[in-house]
Amino acid sequence: MGRPGLNRRQLLAGLGGLTVAGSLGFAALGTGADALASGADTRVRYWNLFSGGDGANMIAMLDAFRKEHPDIAVKDSTLQWGNPFYTKLAMAAAGNRAPELGVMHLGRVAGFSPGRLLDPWDENLLAKYGVRKEDYNPALWNRGVIDGKLYALPLDVHVQLCFYRKDVLKKADLLGEDGRMIEVGSTGEWFDVLKKAKKVQKKGLQTIGLWTNDQNFQWWFFVAFYTQLGGTWFNDDNTEVLFDPDKATQVLEFLRQHVTDGYVIPGAPTGEQFINGAPFTWEGNWSVPVFSGAKLEYGATPLPPVFGKQATHAESHAFVLPHQAGRGGATNEGAHELAAYVVQHALQWAAGGHIPAYTPTLSTAAYQKLTPQNEYVSAMDHQANEPKVWFAGSTGVLAQDLGPMVVSSTMGSAKPASVAERMKKELTKLLASKNPMDGHTAAQGGAVA
Repeated sequence: MGRPGLNRRQLLAGLGGLTVAGSLGFAALGTGADALASGADTRVRYWNLFSGGDGANMIAMLDAFRKEHPDIAVKDSTLQWGNPFYTKLAMAAAGNRAPELGVMHLGRVAGFSPGRLLDPWDENLLAKYGVRKEDYNPALWNRGVIDGKLYALPLDVHVQLCFYRKDVLKKADLLGEDGRMIEVGSTGEWFDVLKKAKKVQKKGLQTIGLWTNDQNFQWWFFVAFYTQLGGTWFNDDNTEVLFDPDKATQVLEFLRQHVTDGYVIPGAPTGEQFINGAPFTWEGNWSVPVFSGAKLEYGATPLPPVFGKQATHAESHAFVLPHQAGRGGATNEGAHELAAYVVQHALQWAAGGHIPAYTPTLSTAAYQKLTPQNEYVSAMDHQANEPKVWFAGSTGVLAQDLGPMVVSSTMGSAKPASVAERMKKELTKLLASKNPMDGHTAAQGGAVA
């Protein structure tokens, strides 16, 4: 991209000593060989942030790759989720100590100084191993494109969902002939559904879990419904704020009504309540293994299109190439081959609830038999994403700054209209601020595909 490199000292100054100091104390846990003791010709170091069920599924895919590719030794390391992971990855790239392959949330890529801290993918090399642009949802693929180059190869789409108890909804006559929740197309219809469900639910439980005190979930829900209303954030050049306080107020009032009408118990454990019989909960698709493991009779659909347009909040895990001064050769090709393999063998990954990004997987008989995954796979085609700017993305500055504002409205400590105006002021401030990774504003950062 023609920009000078970013050294370790500059990065430390940009990130701030406190954040960096906090990132140095955690260890990376690996399952691969530390050296080429196996006799393999090439080693690929791979950093990820997958733990729990996701971690187990990823290890299973890596072990399958190792078995089929004994010439490539994969050294995988699992690091702490969230900002500590991104700090450590940035420091490694700036200090020329980066692994060959990494994982990021797609929304964070624009802020990771592509061209300095990330290297672009070789699309011809990906095609050699079976992955092409045509195999992806166009909007999803383009989210990883910065200044005409692919910097992120999506592995999945993970979305916010409306989980529902079929046993409860059946009593309330809220299931269609197909055994799924009836369709909802307006806020009035949605609150009518909640009213009917509340009449037949167990006493002492909430009707729906909304994570009312959680800034991340409340922000994700806001993004979904603001997108349903056709709300926008900035102009194409990221020089002007187009955020609409009137539309934002509608969304905030909608979220608040769940509390004022008594359908939510603020602070209640959402997942536990759902397992114990609450009719609804809004959760990420990563809750599928939990609810399936509890052997519930349940379904999951994208967030209801209460404002008339299908849109549910979505993020993605994506493979990236952390910057290496001498990137190339066998190790770089090995990174491409490994990423392409995992992308194409993501049926195992779908067991964790994620929607595979590689679209040929979605048409396989094995995927179409997965429940409730086959009920919400359509979310791939109506994703509500955060704007493509350096301060967006999972656990990013945007969620940290605006998420608490949404919580204050939902919980009733601030009025929706005043919160909407505060959100616009904060967006104006963020748009003028500089990315600590490279000192560029969103307009200067080349974040437009």
